[in-house]
Amino acid sequence: MKKVAVISAILEEPDKSQHEFNEIVSNFKGIIKGRMGIPCEEEGVSIICIVVLAEMNTINSLTGKLGNIDNVLVKTSISKKEL
Repeated sequence: MKKVAVISAILEEPDKSQHEFNEIVSNFKGIIKGRMGIPCEEEGVSIICIVVLAEMNTINSLTGKLGNIDNVLVKTSISKKEL
């Protein structure tokens, strides 16, 4: 069963991690319903929120890969409702 999830990420060094982050996200483009990115240039970070609709294994795969990037912090909120 599919679930809706919001993946929130903070890129603490966006110049070093943004390319790898975007490459991984593009590999999962089929499950992405929306994405919002907020560059905070003065603070030296970028904040990205991604809404996905997928099976739990796929959501976990995406968040795991993003979380393994250096200087990227990831948290995920997953709906209890199955779709």
